[in-house]
Amino acid sequence: MSDESGDERSLLPIFPLQTVLFPGGVLPLRVFEARYMDMTARCMREGSVFGVNLIARGVEVGTPAVPHSLGVSARIVSWDMAEPGMLHLVTYGERRFRIRHSEVGSDGLLVAEVDWLDEPAAQAVPAEYAGLVILLKAITEDAGEQHFPPPHHFEDASWVGMRLAGLLPIAMPARQLLLELEEPLGRLEIIRAYLDQQGLAPG
Repeated sequence: MSDESGDERSLLPIFPLQTVLFPGGVLPLRVFEARYMDMTARCMREGSVFGVNLIARGVEVGTPAVPHSLGVSARIVSWDMAEPGMLHLVTYGERRFRIRHSEVGSDGLLVAEVDWLDEPAAQAVPAEYAGLVILLKAITEDAGEQHFPPPHHFEDASWVGMRLAGLLPIAMPARQLLLELEEPLGRLEIIRAYLDQQGLAPG
């Protein structure tokens, strides 16, 4: 197992889920299967990360599901075991990666060789998307820092798009496509079009 501090290619344990994690996003998890309890214990002991990938085929429990190739590393920021055999985690999305090759270990855990993806440089939010920033600020203030820990980067088009993509009630396959987009302004345009279609476009 490796974290992101070394080479641009790493071995990473994968947690396939029916959700999409975005860089900078917060994801609460309930862990109860032995393979994932062991995985999280190693991550906490070593200060390492695991990968969260949307399931392409299969389910979360039992036989390892087939994940989409592009996912995001998750770092555990807090945990609690309020009941025996159930671990409650809060994780933070850090960096996108793409699976090159994966295999299932004897413990049933999916481990992948991954390439870390470079993120675009910070880009200012154009004036035409100012309404999206206003909407995100309102959501952030309402939800509080537990769900939106600082630092906040309302001036950065990529950060704003990632946050809205993870917040809005967008179908998971569409969220995956938004995660995979390389162009921050393209992500904002799709989100604005979605809000227009839903009659929710900010003023």
